Amino acid sequence: MAYYLIALVVFLVDQGSKYLIATRLELAEQIPVIGDFFLITSSRNRGAAFGILQDQLWFFIVVTLLVVIGIIWYMRKVTAEGHKLLPVALSLVLGGALGNFIDRIVMGEVVDFLQFNFGTYTFPIFNIADSCIVIGVGLIILDTILDGKREQARSGLESSRKEGNE
Repeated sequence: MAYYLIALVVFLVDQGSKYLIATRLELAEQIPVIGDFFLITSSRNRGAAFGILQDQLWFFIVVTLLVVIGIIWYMRKVTAEGHKLLPVALSLVLGGALGNFIDRIVMGEVVDFLQFNFGTYTFPIFNIADSCIVIGVGLIILDTILDGKREQARSGLESSRKEGNE
């Protein structure tokens, strides 16, 4: 149940931040946070990451529903198996996916507002949901690597035991 609470907190923080941006800033309005490096910039995205797949609303709705169902199913499975890191990662992805999903359903677009500039390069503007999805995917990759190392260690230990018995 704690993992669904994490997803709910992500969802609420994401939706709250987007509400503040959408209601307090004009589209394209900017608030410098750290000079020209980090700005709060009111933006809308009708596509996916980096603006790809613009105006494919039904595609995003179907894909998100499938992803959410898959995450909930898999989270129940790995939680029952005693995993700790993987359900947290899946919770972050779930909360973020639902946050962007609600934007698409209600407004037909996603509210983005976190802008980072690296010299003359501006990283595509994103939001809290996007951040949680990326962090969640990173933790899934980390868990996969750690699980592989644990499996290697177990295999090595079993091999040592077999050699000791011979």
